[in-house]
Amino acid sequence: MFTVKPMSEMERFGMQALKGGSEAAEQKQRRPIPRWVPIRTLKARHRRRILDHLVQLDEHDRYLRFGSPAPLEQMSRYTASIDFKRDEVFGVFDRRLRLVAVAHLAALPGGTGPNSKRPPAMEFGVSVLPSGRGRGLGQRLFEHAIMHARNHGARALVIHALTENRPMLRIALRAGAQLETDGADAEAWLNLPPDTLGSHLEGSLLAVSADLAFGFKRNYLRIKDWLTSLRGSL
Repeated sequence: MFTVKPMSEMERFGMQALKGGSEAAEQKQRRPIPRWVPIRTLKARHRRRILDHLVQLDEHDRYLRFGSPAPLEQMSRYTASIDFKRDEVFGVFDRRLRLVAVAHLAALPGGTGPNSKRPPAMEFGVSVLPSGRGRGLGQRLFEHAIMHARNHGARALVIHALTENRPMLRIALRAGAQLETDGADAEAWLNLPPDTLGSHLEGSLLAVSADLAFGFKRNYLRIKDWLTSLRGSL
């Protein structure tokens, strides 16, 4: 049975520190978080890139993301099972066009019938490579997922995580999610406002901007590689 933990008992997820003066000191030690991160929508053609990203996670990171060490076979099945027509998958690429962060926004069954106790919801999962950490990518992907979940008619965003996955639970709690725990498992439930014309326009603008940023990086790398090969032939 899940039990709701009051905020006074949330210090094991790092929430107590966020209220004190140590938050400022913690932020100074991190790299500055950019105000905008190009988050690109991934399609079925990106399955191989997604799998390559997951393979680069170490065993502990896979355990936090999937609740188990997740061997290659399991990650391959997971990647192959993603329904890109129903779900949303987002990614952040670095300067070398390597996928350093991936978020999966999956539509949950039920929630629409007259006897449903919960509103339509989508589940959020995310993974970030070590090279991309300390930049707030998980937070940015979470905010991006909130917007897309609203635009897809969801009225709640759900996170299933292990209680030891403190970074993910802190992100959910900061957004005002209700947290329930059952032993080593946790579920964060965040109610969402309805979609608006503004949220749809924002989603379209961010998608176009991310595609333009990706195209710029790709063309830059092509020119750089061409110049390198040209110098090597002289």
